[in-house]
Amino acid sequence: MVSVDGLAVEFGGEVLFSDVSFVINDGDRIALMGKNGAGKSTLLKILAGVRQPTRGGVSAPKDTVIAYLPQHLLTEDGRTVFEETSQAFAHLKEMEAEIDSINKELTVRTDYESDEYMALIEKVSAMSEKFYAIDMTHFAEDVEKILLGLGFERTDFTRQTSEFSGGWRMRIELAKLLLKNPDVLLLDEPTNHLDIESIGWLEDFLMKSGKAVVVISHDRKFVDNITTRTIEVTMGRIYDYKVPYSQYLQLRAERREQQQKQYDEQQKMIQETKDFIERFKGTYSKTYQVQSKVKMLEKLEIVEVDEEDTSRLRLKFPPAPRSGAYPVMMDRVGKSFPKRTNPSEIKTIFENVSLTIERGDKVAFVGRNGEGKSTLVKCIMSELEHDGQIQLGHNVQIGYFAQNQASLLDDELTVFQTIDDVAKGEIRKKITDLLGAFMFGGEASTKKVKVLSGGERTRLAILKLLLEPVNLLILDEPTNHLDLKTKDVLKQALKDFDGTIICVSHDRDFLDGLCTKIYEFGNKRVHEHLCGVYEFLEIKKMESLKELEK
Repeated sequence: MVSVDGLAVEFGGEVLFSDVSFVINDGDRIALMGKNGAGKSTLLKILAGVRQPTRGGVSAPKDTVIAYLPQHLLTEDGRTVFEETSQAFAHLKEMEAEIDSINKELTVRTDYESDEYMALIEKVSAMSEKFYAIDMTHFAEDVEKILLGLGFERTDFTRQTSEFSGGWRMRIELAKLLLKNPDVLLLDEPTNHLDIESIGWLEDFLMKSGKAVVVISHDRKFVDNITTRTIEVTMGRIYDYKVPYSQYLQLRAERREQQQKQYDEQQKMIQETKDFIERFKGTYSKTYQVQSKVKMLEKLEIVEVDEEDTSRLRLKFPPAPRSGAYPVMMDRVGKSFPKRTNPSEIKTIFENVSLTIERGDKVAFVGRNGEGKSTLVKCIMSELEHDGQIQLGHNVQIGYFAQNQASLLDDELTVFQTIDDVAKGEIRKKITDLLGAFMFGGEASTKKVKVLSGGERTRLAILKLLLEPVNLLILDEPTNHLDLKTKDVLKQALKDFDGTIICVSHDRDFLDGLCTKIYEFGNKRVHEHLCGVYEFLEIKKMESLKELEK
């Protein structure tokens, strides 16, 4: 059990949150929610012990193991994937070595009656009891199971970690945390670097583990599936409900409605009382009643109504210029790369991809990481050479949001300068209005990009997409770092967009209702599915079950 008591965090006189108290019980699966900048990641860091609060503290029993996965982390190079993942058990190797060392010391010492000798006996007994209680017989099997679940192939186990991208390295860190079997697992956006299949595996793992979990995630489906409790950080305080996020939203709305009703009734009573006092304050026969009502008002506790976060993104894409009937046509497209470890060897990412995207289509590229989704997008953008033919239709104007688009912004420019530098023509007159609609109004427009949160940077990158009319939107993981409200607004704007959309995403809730055609990447092929994302996942589940039966 972890206890949080009276936490407060302040920056230069500005209060991020204050007097935050709650308890994490065994088996709790908590969603830590709130808009970008509310203090979720800060609170998680305090729980992990990597940051200190301004006031208050966190306490836990002595042997409690707390494991923390931050948003950004890189694995050390110099080991294979299997070796690096096995570092989860490094502390056990150290414990075993210490036990051996103490046992050797005991064999040569002769001061059997001394306090030092008895202290060594007690220490080695306690350590041995703890060490041998841990089942190490399935060590390699456990490492293998975790790595396969997170999307690695067996052939990856012997590859150096340096060969993998940041996203895959993050998976290695997640694997290490899961293998430590912690009492409390703290996860900050764990699904950002996972494909749909791996997210499903992680959900099952967390639900079956029985350990306490505190997770920050903008994946609504993931949060609703794994959590049983919601703590929302908003307006400098927290709201704690023993229900999943979707139910919490409903209960919170009902609670606020009830508060508003009580507030209105109280205000009506106060006004009637004041009217009575004003009317009879000079009347001798009513003196006692008047005094009584004055005292009542002085002692009255005013009903408070929870503040609502009314800041809201207003997003609408400009009308799309009409394009040809088929914006994207592919014929036998393939892409290969020389292997990093051995440039003389060629690795085929995909081959013989033939597909046609019609005007107005909203399609999703899904599949495991590394199967070529972003690579094919870059081929469409003519950023990569490829085999076969890719033909763009008549008058196709592309708006492209890269996976790392937010990080490509110039850190030294202000928000206003970022937009002012790219805006041309009549739109320049509306820059201030646009910034206000994207919650960068007033002083926020003078902030430098380098001080923006991940969600704010993503919003700014999306705003740049709106500065010119386009008819083909290509979005590569657009929802990373976006809070749920902003993500819903973006989704609705894309649904209303009258052009064509290609969206690379692992976010099931975001794709649901947006895309009606799925292109699945896997085994060097691209398969078309004429259905929504959940119908596709049901098909995949059935296929995987059939594989197990073979």
